[in-house]
Amino acid sequence: MAGGPAGQFATLPGAAAEAVAKSARQATTTTRGRIDLIAAQGTLAALVRMVRTPIAVLCVAGVALVPARPVVAAAPPFSSSSAPATAAELGASYHPGCPVPPSQLRVLRLSYWGFDGRPHGGSIVVAAAVAGPVTGIFAALYRRRFPIRRLLPVARFRGSDDASMAADNTSGFNCRRAVAAGAPGWSAHAYGEAIDVNPVENPYIVQGVIMPPAGAGYRTRSPARAGMASRNGVLVAAFAAAGWQWGGRWSASPDYQHFSDDGS
Repeated sequence: MAGGPAGQFATLPGAAAEAVAKSARQATTTTRGRIDLIAAQGTLAALVRMVRTPIAVLCVAGVALVPARPVVAAAPPFSSSSAPATAAELGASYHPGCPVPPSQLRVLRLSYWGFDGRPHGGSIVVAAAVAGPVTGIFAALYRRRFPIRRLLPVARFRGSDDASMAADNTSGFNCRRAVAAGAPGWSAHAYGEAIDVNPVENPYIVQGVIMPPAGAGYRTRSPARAGMASRNGVLVAAFAAAGWQWGGRWSASPDYQHFSDDGS
């Protein structure tokens, strides 16, 4: 055939093509070799097809031919930034009389993985004193590709905790009272020292009420599903490594979405 033995195997991967061509040249020196050469050339098309088949593992002239694995693009590195919060940025999530002023809060812009398996960027407002640990927590979640639905300040929901939860939004600061039995008091969110993660997948259950209502399907905590907090899971471990506590351990009214610096 035109081009000689080497030309016949040019479509194979470099090392394999060279090995096959060498065997072919050696084979031409004898009558039996000429027969072998014809057989090798006759099966070239089938060989190429097998090389392109994901499950094929071939051995030609002592050289293993293993299809290359698909190339997976490297994920962009985790990114973060911190800037002082302003009253304008805080919008309806802040009002006069709140326990901390805007000057003691920071707006963190952070990378996170979405439920679509892709990296995204979002922002969250927290106390200046915890900005460093919170950045470390989200860096750990990013490395493990833990999925987060969205990451927006509660100001984007006009300060409504209910609206933020219904949107499955992960949030931090919101100047509001605690949702709990007993005398009213400031929530840890009002100090910027608490974060709610994926509220739909991690609802708050208090006196039989599930918040948000869309979280009803996640009241039963097993089997674990994407975005859920679990006792030995990635999310709880990332917060615990920074010294934060999980509301999912509250037996009377488990708050699976809630993480706080002081356990409140």
